[in-house]
Formats: sequence, structure tokens, C-alpha cells
Amino acid sequence: MAENITRITNLNDEQMATIAEFFKVFGDYTRVRVLAYLFDTDEVCVSDLAEQLGMTASAISHQLKILKQSKLVKARRDGKQIYYSLADEHITLIIEKAIEHVFE
Repeated sequence: MAENITRITNLNDEQMATIAEFFKVFGDYTRVRVLAYLFDTDEVCVSDLAEQLGMTASAISHQLKILKQSKLVKARRDGKQIYYSLADEHITLIIEKAIEHVFE
């Protein structure tokens, strides 16, 4: 454990609730599918993501909004198009560790 990270037992109730909310986002199958696709792709627009996952653009947009609010994905505008990608290397690490935990 990194020295600059507070021991989880020292967190207050609000901080614990924030962590619980963070993990709740991973509890939705559709959001996990979106994150998995973004894990394997540099970035993607809503329409391409919807096509790849066999969903409507509206449904994907709803999930991306939740993921963005939770700071799991980031958006980049290019003209009228918005491209989404994983927010940072922390999210990549969380996904890698989840895969490692579940399948090893």
C-alpha cells in the first residue's frame, strides 16, 4: 500500500459512502461492457460504441453520463462529435485487477 494513502479504517462515514458509490457504478452489467470496450480502445464516439455493443445511442449516452459523473470516463469534443475514453490509468488498473481477481 502506498504511503500517501490513508488507511481505509481511518476514513469517515462520508468518505466510506463515496467509496461505496464508486464501486456501485461497477455493479451494472452495461456499464462494465462500456468500460471493457473503452479498456480495449483508445477512444470512441457514442454511435460507434452503441453499434459495437448492440444498443441504442440513447442507452449508451445514459451510461456514459453516469460513468463520467463518477470520473471513470472522460470526454473530448472534436467538432460536433464527442469521443469517450477511460479517465486515467487508475481506472485501467482497477479493471486489470478485477480481471486478475476474477479469473486467476
